[in-house]
Amino acid sequence: MGKSNKICPNCGRKMKQQFIGLQHCKCGMSWKKDIGFFTRTDDMVFALQRKNAGKKIKQVPVIRNK
Repeated sequence: MGKSNKICPNCGRKMKQQFIGLQHCKCGMSWKKDIGFFTRTDDMVFALQRKNAGKKIKQVPVIRNK
């Protein structure tokens, strides 16, 4: 099992990666690199935000509310 494969603590299934550092499970649990495990709600929107890191532009996942 690679580093990117997480096991859901709620149901025991493998989580699917949406973005780098953000994974979801079918049961409603999610994992984000800096937050850890959390439960998704209906008003959450997952998006990529661009950030300048020196001369490079990085995209990091963010969680927004509707």
